[in-house]
Amino acid sequence: MAEKTTKYIEKVGRRKTSTARVRLTPAVKSSMFINEKELNAYFPTSALRAIVMDPIASNQITDKFEITVVVSGGGIHSQAEAIRHGLARILASTEPELKAKMKSAGFLKRDPRAKERRKFGLKKARKAPQWSKR
Repeated sequence: MAEKTTKYIEKVGRRKTSTARVRLTPAVKSSMFINEKELNAYFPTSALRAIVMDPIASNQITDKFEITVVVSGGGIHSQAEAIRHGLARILASTEPELKAKMKSAGFLKRDPRAKERRKFGLKKARKAPQWSKR
């Protein structure tokens, strides 16, 4: 069995129903692929790209990495936040001095907010039908 020479670090990031498996591999030049697409192709808006790159940009990391992500579930915004969570977990495990910085920025917390389920007899999770006296 042949062994791979490239070592990588893999962590999982989550948000709502999105799950992102993020792999970080040392490389000659920086690149990011999400579901085998370039970052700019997968996230069309600059706001979503900024969310994904927050852990790297806020810590001024200049190292060159190839980042590959497999993300599924949820919407495009929660996928971006799941990728940010996974990337922050990787950086915190590789460089312990960054952990406190990213924890205070809120990148390491798995945001537990999700849509509440609809209950029987109600129109939505909490909205009741209009009440009439007679």
